Amino acid sequence: MSGEQPDYPRLWWGIGWALVLAVIVMSLAPKAPEIPGDRGNWSGHLIAYGTLGGWFARLIPGASGRLRLVVILAAMGVLMEILQGLSGYRTYDPLDMLANTCGALLGVALSPPRVPSGLPLLARFVARVVAWSRR
Repeated sequence: MSGEQPDYPRLWWGIGWALVLAVIVMSLAPKAPEIPGDRGNWSGHLIAYGTLGGWFARLIPGASGRLRLVVILAAMGVLMEILQGLSGYRTYDPLDMLANTCGALLGVALSPPRVPSGLPLLARFVARVVAWSRR
């Protein structure tokens, strides 16, 4: 989180892993989610992996940690494409691997400190929900 510790680290990591699971499920589902007007589904790949890169970049400090994050997400994208090719109902496309990697790079590049982190705002919201639920 760019030098500051999140108020709810388990929640933030849990949301991150839920996002990873969602990308895996969408990647291996028999029918790919479609975005109207996006013939190659590049925007879907950029959004999915950009979201993962941007989310985890808020949790992983330092340039070396973020570089490892991009490598891990790129490897995940390659693995998803290989599994799609082996599935028999989805297709293997090396350009999708490139789109996944570009999305991860973009998500990390557009994360704090370059842009404000939304986690403090989300932490305040969670704190209010928790306080309200305890009434």
